[in-house]
Amino acid sequence: MSGRSSTGTRFSLRRGRIAVALTALAAVALTACSGGSSDTPGGDSAAGGGGQLTLFAYSVAKPGYDKVISEFTKTAPGKGAQIQPSYGASGDQSRKVKDGAQADVVSFSVEPDITRLVDAGLVDSNWNADANKGVPFGSVVVIAVRKGNPKGIHDWNDLLKPGVEVVTPNPFSSGSAKWNLLAPYAAASEGGKNPQAGLDYLSKLISKEHLKVQPKSGREATETFLQGTGDVLLSYENEAIFSERSGDPIEHVIPPTTFKIENPVAVLKNAKNPTTAVAFKDFLYSQAGQKAWAEAGFRPVDPQVTAQYGKDFPTPQKLWTVADLGGWKKVDKDLFTPETGSIAVLYDKATK
Repeated sequence: MSGRSSTGTRFSLRRGRIAVALTALAAVALTACSGGSSDTPGGDSAAGGGGQLTLFAYSVAKPGYDKVISEFTKTAPGKGAQIQPSYGASGDQSRKVKDGAQADVVSFSVEPDITRLVDAGLVDSNWNADANKGVPFGSVVVIAVRKGNPKGIHDWNDLLKPGVEVVTPNPFSSGSAKWNLLAPYAAASEGGKNPQAGLDYLSKLISKEHLKVQPKSGREATETFLQGTGDVLLSYENEAIFSERSGDPIEHVIPPTTFKIENPVAVLKNAKNPTTAVAFKDFLYSQAGQKAWAEAGFRPVDPQVTAQYGKDFPTPQKLWTVADLGGWKKVDKDLFTPETGSIAVLYDKATK
């Protein structure tokens, strides 16, 4: 009895020590997991900050996000956040997310690229129900030329001069291309009042005489132009500003009549880190976020910040908008639907 009791006591002591050791190991593991939850896609930290986010964005937005992300990580919600951006042609980025690429936040060139994700059940239908309609920043369509403007390009009709070659991306992959074509279309058609006049202009612009290359994205178009192709680059104002600030031998012209660019942002329903994703989206509209956009050459939507940076963003004589043309649903259907849209048909004929 006493021998068995002594043995049992020793066994109980060993079992107790093992239990304590296991408990300690579990505590360490739990602490590690707790501290690392903000660094993994599994969830937000207790304070709602940190976390890993995947951002799918259109290529030309990179200089802006470089500044914005840096500022966001200085905030309480952004402290410890690891944002992994993926950049590319807007339409291509949208299709990748629709086809299964994991994203927490998307930032595209045009609204239809987000609508594609709404239709796929990946983004809430009320994504643009806020006061700014889901658009935290934007730009205007400009004409970039070689340093000194040797061809004397100042307005849309100058692009049709004999021998002037134009670089603009492909509208079937790039959101930038849609904005670039809508600007002269709206100018020639008086905001869509005379659609045929707009199409007549575009049929000349996108002929092989003037349009000889069709890069996939706005950034590729800029690189193509900088490598020596073409006399004119149709582009976002912010992209031209970025290139000029980088020391590239170009300058940009804002035509008297041009088009307002509105670049939308949305959070995915299946974001792996939803609290930080929403905080990041909200930061884009904050004073700090808006200043970061402005300093990167993008036009802010906050009136106070716009007033502070007004000298950097001249006001065109006339600035048409997508709303003037009936909204993106109508514009995309009537003008850009492959094989049936008026501009799509012209583009197909001209580039075959």
